[in-house]
Amino acid sequence: MNVERGAKKILPISKLAGQQAQPLPKPAWLKVRALSESSGSDHVRQVLQTYSLSTVCREAACPNRAECFSHGTATFLILGELCTRRCAFCDLAHGTPEPPPEDEPERLAQAVKALKLTYAVITSPDRDDLKDGGAGHFARVIKALRNAVSGIKVEILVPDFKKKENVALRILSETPPDVFNHNIETVPRLYRAARPGASYKGSLALLKAFAQRNPLIPTKSGLMLGLGETDEEAEGVLRDLLENGVTRVTIGQYLAPSKNHLPVRRYVSPAEFSRWQEKALAMGFQKAHAGVFVRSSYHASEDDERLP
Repeated sequence: MNVERGAKKILPISKLAGQQAQPLPKPAWLKVRALSESSGSDHVRQVLQTYSLSTVCREAACPNRAECFSHGTATFLILGELCTRRCAFCDLAHGTPEPPPEDEPERLAQAVKALKLTYAVITSPDRDDLKDGGAGHFARVIKALRNAVSGIKVEILVPDFKKKENVALRILSETPPDVFNHNIETVPRLYRAARPGASYKGSLALLKAFAQRNPLIPTKSGLMLGLGETDEEAEGVLRDLLENGVTRVTIGQYLAPSKNHLPVRRYVSPAEFSRWQEKALAMGFQKAHAGVFVRSSYHASEDDERLP
């Protein structure tokens, strides 16, 4: 399903952040990654079209989609392409979603089988309209994948399941993934502008609760830099994640999808990202990936052999 992108998608930055900001000049080391037309990416697109599936790579305008497609992988977007929230950094469309497609788990499993994947990353928009926040659909996808592909590892990147955390955690603990990922996104001071409707403490509580229920399953989160946070605030988030059971972290550069999204307040250099990766590992994270183009599912399968 393709979604028309337009005025209902996201509010202008002037209303979200209180002022219109001039774009920062892009540094020389920030290069836009052009889409590749390699046979690998063509094959992924063909499979996605055959099984009528969406990817967050395309819907969220991920800068790594050419690289991932060329390696025969993608982060699958389930539960539709419409989000029930308007996060000011995100490029997913906003609107009233349709009910979850009953055949999506099987279609996705067949696509993963056709792509010969051994590691699948599954994510979704916020589905505040569903009684379980979409957790039951995640569980059905996990089951379908494991039934169709022997030995498949499944990482899920979930929303915060606001006000449905207990039922969602029960469902996902009964049918657990191999990696549980929920992005903290930014520092608490910036939540009102960046994640209206979300709660920093709520996201930490979700991560902690899953880790306590499932101590053998890696818990993961992602943080963006460049929204206006200080280094001290970002380091505080990393400490909070560790204290709440998170063992893996990704740290990347925020890149505004359009002029109607929150502006980039600073560009973090590759050298600084290298230091952030070293810092995260030194703090105690088991796995840490930091870089300009690092996103929460970037190179996720690299840790496959080291899963418990």
